[in-house]
Amino acid sequence: MSALARDLAPLVLAGVLGPAGAGKLFGRGTARQAPRTALARLLRDGGRAALVLRVLGAVELLLAAALLAPPTTPLPGAAAALLGVGFLGYLGYARTAAPGSSCGCTARQEAPLTWRAFARAAAVLAGGAAAALARQPWWTAAARHPAAAACLVLAAAVALTALSADPERRWRMPLRRLRLRIAGHPLAATATATATATATATAVAPATTPATTPATTQAAMPPDAAGAPPPVPLTAAGARTAVPVAATVELLERSRAWQSVSRVVRSALMDHWDDGGWRILQFAGVYGGGTAARPVLVLFAVDAAASLDTVREPAVRVSVIDADSGAPVMATA
Repeated sequence: MSALARDLAPLVLAGVLGPAGAGKLFGRGTARQAPRTALARLLRDGGRAALVLRVLGAVELLLAAALLAPPTTPLPGAAAALLGVGFLGYLGYARTAAPGSSCGCTARQEAPLTWRAFARAAAVLAGGAAAALARQPWWTAAARHPAAAACLVLAAAVALTALSADPERRWRMPLRRLRLRIAGHPLAATATATATATATATAVAPATTPATTPATTQAAMPPDAAGAPPPVPLTAAGARTAVPVAATVELLERSRAWQSVSRVVRSALMDHWDDGGWRILQFAGVYGGGTAARPVLVLFAVDAAASLDTVREPAVRVSVIDADSGAPVMATA
């Protein structure tokens, strides 16, 4: 069995390096993610970090192709093992110098590095060492022992999937979204109180205090720390037409509200929904640093009908909540 695992190592390792390399080299998110990685801090420039990630992606693709070829030389396996050593060294630096940053390992996730990143790098190191010792092509070994080979490859795929950053998005985040939909999202926590206050104020002073904001709109947004009501969505009177989500994200990323908490955000847009004229945008992030760092959800509420064509500085409400407990961490207008 150990000899079979050794001979199948090139196939498994190519399956790891190939997709990762393609994501870095051809992925649209590489340039966006690079400034948020520890590599940008090491190179002191996000543009150079993006270039290095793409070069690394090309190297990984070349290694994957070489590992799939007949094992005439141990050089591809040895090079992959050295790459694993380099990954471990880089991750050690990132853990020390920028613990809240992404490692940029897969170019698909922007979550801060965890023990999974070290385990993946160690797997690349071990897989490279095994591939360098392969004695026959992987397809020959698989043909001689098809059932055992299928089991080994399946087990390796399951293990590597569990070590990837994707389970956070594939399993835990969908469960959190389900919890938000069942229990209600945090921005709706003050819906009843705000609607009641609005109705009371309108009833007490109808002549001097017109209700210019519908209760449903107010219900979507909590008051700020000083007790002031939330801003009214910037929309014209009459029928509302929601803009595409991409337009809302573009507007948000140019706003002062985004700049005020961008240091906390560690992901691309993860979820969104419309509520009472507002568009709620959900991102993942990390609040705090060092041992006090904790995962959070960052929620932005933006006028669903606003875009760069209609407004320069949108009315935005930001809420940062603990990803595990749902307790508010910080809020800013």
